[in-house]
Amino acid sequence: MEKLKILIPTDFSVQAEFAYLMVKKIEEGLPSEIHFLHILSAPDTVTMDENGKVETCGEIDVRHVEKQKEIAERKLQQLKETYGSDIYVHLRLGKITDNIVDFAQNNQFDLIAMGTKGAWGAKEKLSGSETQFIARRSTVPVLSLMCDRSDLVVKNILLVHDFSKPAHENLVLLSKIVTAFHTKLHFLQIANVKSADNDKEIEGNMNQFAQLNNIKNFDVHILNDKDVENGVIHFNEMNNMDIICIGTHGKPGIFHKSATEKLINHMFKPIISFHLNN
Repeated sequence: MEKLKILIPTDFSVQAEFAYLMVKKIEEGLPSEIHFLHILSAPDTVTMDENGKVETCGEIDVRHVEKQKEIAERKLQQLKETYGSDIYVHLRLGKITDNIVDFAQNNQFDLIAMGTKGAWGAKEKLSGSETQFIARRSTVPVLSLMCDRSDLVVKNILLVHDFSKPAHENLVLLSKIVTAFHTKLHFLQIANVKSADNDKEIEGNMNQFAQLNNIKNFDVHILNDKDVENGVIHFNEMNNMDIICIGTHGKPGIFHKSATEKLINHMFKPIISFHLNN
């Protein structure tokens, strides 16, 4: 069986450990090739060549950067000693989010797995979370989680979507997980209008979506709520889902309120985000 190629960005925090434990849970059903990536945050004036030589324009002490690089290399080696020599480790220099997105896409990863502390209030409005920005930009699906899910049993996956225009979406990863763990997939649409005719139309669209994406084992759910974030939270209070899967259009800007990014920042369930085709 072809291995799932998974990237875990790490800052050597407990959140990165949570991501690794979740990946090992996925590995119970899907053989995986696990890569850890650490980014040394640095301005564009600091560079590192293929041999690991660091150069700066002179404004930043190269010895300081080299010291940080040595510390990071030791910690990456400790990861190999802790988790096994079959994992891969990588070190890059530059902007954290840009490097993670570029590394994942250029090396054809199937998934980016990230532990996150989330973001609320002023922090969310001003800076958000790194995971949020990576999910926005990355064409590689992103798995985010806030806590230890090593005891997770993957039985029910919630696919939150606007089914009004059924289309073929990039659900390769989701399909692999569903097949490997024999899970039930639950379609959920948050509706602003509650009526029998509207529900019937949505259910018809859901069935068409399932046909277009070759999905067999699924249930359909329609919930009337004020917005997607609240609807997903309320649905999970009534139906305990194991993983939430939701698409994003990747629209940037402080005035675009993405339901996907809100859930990444606020919800303690594992979330898989993927880029929508339309």
